[in-house]
Amino acid sequence: MAEKPVSPDAAAPRHKTGRSRSAEAGSVRTLERGLLVLSSLAELGEATLTEVARRAGLSASTTYRLLETLRQQGYAEWEERSGLFRVGLRAYQVGAAFSARNSLLGAAQLELPGLVAALNETVNLAALRGRQAVYVYQAEASQLMRMFTQVGAVAPLHCSGVGKVLMAGQPEEEVRAYLGEGPFPAYTPHSLTTLPAYLEELARVRQQQYALDDEERELGVRCVAVPVQDAGGAVVAAVSVSAPAARLPAEAVPDLARRVQEVAGRISARLGS
Repeated sequence: MAEKPVSPDAAAPRHKTGRSRSAEAGSVRTLERGLLVLSSLAELGEATLTEVARRAGLSASTTYRLLETLRQQGYAEWEERSGLFRVGLRAYQVGAAFSARNSLLGAAQLELPGLVAALNETVNLAALRGRQAVYVYQAEASQLMRMFTQVGAVAPLHCSGVGKVLMAGQPEEEVRAYLGEGPFPAYTPHSLTTLPAYLEELARVRQQQYALDDEERELGVRCVAVPVQDAGGAVVAAVSVSAPAARLPAEAVPDLARRVQEVAGRISARLGS
């Protein structure tokens, strides 16, 4: 007969006027135990309550409470017929996000140095992290005067090439959720500051498959950015090349965009696109 977990008695409620240091420590301890239970379940593949408790070194009642919380959040599943617990979809999604991120960086590290060598300009890779465009990788050129961006730095979504590319990959309702209704801050006189103008710009980015920051973030600097897509065709990152406007005149933008698109296409292919 399948082993069916039984919920322990609920503890009597306590009334507190504030969160004590001991309560915070208890929450951390609970989190540690929850992660231990999830890791134990992952190692077992599928298991009964007793098996998970034994692997985690916890009591059955404590293990049940933690598994039930994980189940409610989608990190664990329980099949009534067999009485077995399994890792849930949410846990898989967390692991897939880590895998995709590291696959992306690995592909970029293979492809972007060659683009730097061909252009002698610094190349960046940016991705959405939460509601921000964040630079996650850089291949630096040897130019005496070169554009340098710190890895981990944030780019404004409305007036950067990478921000435009990443937002162009989102439906309009998501764009509004990310940026709001405006007006947006003007970094230079060329910055787009209204939502209608920005949405029109995103339509242009989708059509031409590249974005241009035409001295919108910094006077005297142009940036060309193109999308990187995953196996499902979703935009997961943006490759960008920035240079002084004197070294990147407007008439050179289409040819540069084509060369960056070729490299971004190879990165996308490595991701299964």
